[in-house]
Amino acid sequence: MTCDSANRSRARALCLCLLVVVLLFFSGLCSRTMHCKGNSCSCSFEDYKLTTQWLLNHTSHRPKVAVICGSGLGLLADGAANKQTFRYQDIPNFPVSTVAGHEGCLVFGTIEGTSCVFMQGHFHLYEGYSLCQVTLPVRIFKLMGVESLLVTNASGGICPDFKVGDIMIIKDHINLPGFAGQHPLCGPNDERFGIRFPCMSDAYSKDLRRLVLEAGLELGCNDFIREGVYCMVSGPNFETIAEARMLRILGCDSVGMSTVPEVTVAKHCGLRVLGLSLITNKVSLDYSREEKVNHEEVLQISKMRAEVLQKLVATMISRCQQQSINTH
Repeated sequence: MTCDSANRSRARALCLCLLVVVLLFFSGLCSRTMHCKGNSCSCSFEDYKLTTQWLLNHTSHRPKVAVICGSGLGLLADGAANKQTFRYQDIPNFPVSTVAGHEGCLVFGTIEGTSCVFMQGHFHLYEGYSLCQVTLPVRIFKLMGVESLLVTNASGGICPDFKVGDIMIIKDHINLPGFAGQHPLCGPNDERFGIRFPCMSDAYSKDLRRLVLEAGLELGCNDFIREGVYCMVSGPNFETIAEARMLRILGCDSVGMSTVPEVTVAKHCGLRVLGLSLITNKVSLDYSREEKVNHEEVLQISKMRAEVLQKLVATMISRCQQQSINTH
């Protein structure tokens, strides 16, 4: 490629990025104007305290690590000892999972002596929940004494080098719904959780990302561990080819419909965060490609990698807590 053509390509990419930002900005203005009441947080601090106290009264576990299990990844909780399980519908103020592959249970237990809590299924904008409801569990975990959050998800691979079954360590994210005004921190800020303008440039802990690479080397799975940028879209449809191409230009390596709201609120609360994204399909960037992604395929790949992810998460929980002890 000549210098002139390279410059033209960069200019086109910059123009596209600016166009996307402008469109999202104006859609955000419309969203805030038309739905300002619907976007406000409906969860009060008293609601968080009530749910927290209910859980503390019903379990002797005092978790230090929380794990959010993505689509088909509820098996990550199977390795825990001394388990105690609560159905979401039995927990005050808790939303209920409505998507296949999300069991809808909160599981307390221990991994390598570390007290943990697992969310077998999380919540999504496309289910009709507000972002306040989507992120409610994270603030509950904070009030329960959790210090570190491990988030897992199933996502589509955009980076050409990624293969189905790869595990991507999330080093950064792009919050597309946030550009359009759908943001979990919109509305009055509660200083009891965090500051008004939190920094997100270090949302994903570098130390925890390094520990994953070390653990992967020891477990012999470094060949399919990657690192990249995750993009959240609202769903529920999978991306069009044109949308996928745009995301690639924007620097996204994988795309999914969750995770970013929980990570944002966790960072706001002062929790250390690690994100792992299982690549369950290759996002189509080619109009001549015949394959079409479906949710059943996503669940099958999740099941295939569940054992490896379980070992990786168990190792991370142990080291994560040890590192926290050493830091203090």
